[in-house]
Amino acid sequence: MLDNIVKTIINTAKSAVPQAIDAAQRNELVVNTLKKLKLDPTQPPKDVDGVYVYALVEYGVGKDESILKLFREKEIKNAFWSAYTANSPISFWNKVDEFIQSYALGDEIKESEINVRSELEEFGQVFISVAKRTKSPEFRPYPDWNFDEYPAEFKSLIMEKIKAFCGREFVFEEFENFIQGNPNGYFTLVGDAGMGKSAIAAKYVYDHKCPCHFNIRADGRNRPELFLESIRKQLIRRYELGNTDKVNLSALLQKVSENLGGQKLVIVVDALDEVEQSGGGNILDFPTTLPDGVYFFLTRRPYERENKRLNVSPGVGMTELDLRASEYRGLSRDDVKEYIGFMLSADPDYGEKLQMWVQERDIKKEDFIEQVADKSENNFMYLRYVLPDIAKGFYSDLSLRELPDGLQDYYQQHWVRMGMEDRPQKNKFNAYCIWYFRGRFRFKRNSNAIT
Repeated sequence: MLDNIVKTIINTAKSAVPQAIDAAQRNELVVNTLKKLKLDPTQPPKDVDGVYVYALVEYGVGKDESILKLFREKEIKNAFWSAYTANSPISFWNKVDEFIQSYALGDEIKESEINVRSELEEFGQVFISVAKRTKSPEFRPYPDWNFDEYPAEFKSLIMEKIKAFCGREFVFEEFENFIQGNPNGYFTLVGDAGMGKSAIAAKYVYDHKCPCHFNIRADGRNRPELFLESIRKQLIRRYELGNTDKVNLSALLQKVSENLGGQKLVIVVDALDEVEQSGGGNILDFPTTLPDGVYFFLTRRPYERENKRLNVSPGVGMTELDLRASEYRGLSRDDVKEYIGFMLSADPDYGEKLQMWVQERDIKKEDFIEQVADKSENNFMYLRYVLPDIAKGFYSDLSLRELPDGLQDYYQQHWVRMGMEDRPQKNKFNAYCIWYFRGRFRFKRNSNAIT
C-alpha cells in the first residue's frame, strides 16, 4: 500500500521544483494528492494507518524520493509508531540509523546528502499535527517530538561553551582510559575558574549526546531534587523506562543498566562546587554503588578534603584529573595557543580586527600567540575576555607587553577603565553584584570574598 502512496506523491509533484514553489502552490499539490488517494483534504481519517498516510502526503510533497522510500518501509512505519507511543523520538532515530547502515536504500539516502535527523523530526511534527486534527484519543498523549538528546534548558549553554572549542584531547583520552579500565565509576575533572571545565563538559555532551546536568547557581538550578528530575526525564526518554517516575537515582540507574545491552552510559554533571545541599550524604545524592557500564563525568573547582562529599563502595572506580597538575600544564598551554590561533585567524566575529591590531603593531603572529598565552596563565576565561576586548578597541592605546597579566590583572584594569577606584564602597559592592550575575565572579556564601 505504501508503495502506491509514495508513487502518487512523487508523480503528483514531480513537475514542481521544491525550491521554486511557494506555500500556496505546495498546498494545492497536497490537496490534489490527497484527492487522488481518496482522502478528505479537510478531515483526516482517525485510524493510525490513515493518519500515517495523510501525514506522509503533507510532509512528502516535494521531498527527495529516497527519503520517501524510507517512510514506505513497514519496519520504519512500525518503529515510528512504537517511538510515538513511548514518547521516545530518539529510539526512532536509532532504528532508522540502524536501517540506513544495513540496507542499500541507506546508500541512496547518503548520496542525496539528506539531513535524516531533521527529516525524521519534521515528519513526526507533521504526524502530530494531523493526529490532533482527528481529535481521536488513540493519539494522546502527544509526544514531545524533539530530537535533541540533551535538555532544552541546557542547549544554549552547550552551544555557547563549544563555540571555538579547541584541544583538551588529553582530558578525553584520560576519561576513555578510565572507562576501559573500570567496570563503572566516577571521573572528576578539577580546575580553577576559567580553566575550561564547563566547556569540556559541554563538548563531551555535544559529541556523545549523553545525559547531562549543568549546575547553575545564578539560575537556582543547583539542588539535588532538580538534578534528579532532569536526569530521570532524560533516562526515561532515552531508554523507554516505565514505572520509574518516583524511584531514586540508584534504582533508576539499575533499571537503565538492564537496557544497556553491553553499551556504556555516561552522565555528565558540571560544577559540583555550585551545588546547594544540606545534610552529610554524597553530593547530589550520588549512589555509593553503580551498576556495570554506568559512569559519571564530573567537574568541580578545587575543594578541601572534608568537602569532597563523594564516598563510594569498594569496586566502584574513582579518579580525578586536576588541570592544575604539572603534567598537564604543557598540554593546556598547547590548547591555549591553538585557541588564540583560531581566534586570530578564523573566528568570524573577532578574527579580522585581531589581525588588524597585530598588524598595526608590526607583531608576528607567532609572537602574539606566545605572549598572549604567557599572559593568560593557561586560563581560557582570560582569553574569552581579553581577545574580544582587543578586537573591540579597548586596548588600542596599549602594546602587546602592556596587556593584562593573568585574570586578576585583567579584572583590575577593567575596574580602572570603569572608573570605580574612587567610587564609594557601596557602589563598589553594587558593581561586584553586577559582575557576579554576569558570571564573572562567584561569591562565597556568608563572606565578602570573591572567587
